[in-house]
Amino acid sequence: MRVILTIFVTLIISLFMVFPALAQTPSEAEIELRAKEVGQALRCVVCQNQPIEESDASLAQDMRKLVRARIRNGDSNEEVIAFMRDRYGDFVLLKPPMQANTYLLWFAPAVLLGFFLFWYVVRVRRKPANIETQTLTDDELKRFNELSNNQEMQGSERQGQKIQGQKIQGHDT
Repeated sequence: MRVILTIFVTLIISLFMVFPALAQTPSEAEIELRAKEVGQALRCVVCQNQPIEESDASLAQDMRKLVRARIRNGDSNEEVIAFMRDRYGDFVLLKPPMQANTYLLWFAPAVLLGFFLFWYVVRVRRKPANIETQTLTDDELKRFNELSNNQEMQGSERQGQKIQGQKIQGHDT
């Protein structure tokens, strides 16, 4: 029985010694891949709506270095993002979380679209106003004809003056 117990204890101790060897440290390529993934989710706080991976700002470079350092220390992607959010606030997230202070950001476009569609449907379905035409009296018709004849005559006189002016100018040259 003692031999079995010794073998069992030895086996347990050897397993505990082997586990750290089985734990893999991430390679530089894996760190870079995870850092780029996290960097695409984080906004450069200096630039306008640009991920830190695409920004040339010095602060974005510092943020990228910080992300890589946190990943090397064993943080998961979510932990790195949570750290950056705690440090820089919700603004650092390219996809803002849905919470009480961002409801307007999330729902305003849908509400505005709904109001516009409602207005459009009401406007289209409304019956056109029935406009009654009124006939002109004899005096009004006579006055209208006089005014339209005067305009036609003035227009033809102006046209004639333009043509004569062009002939005179063309003749002088």
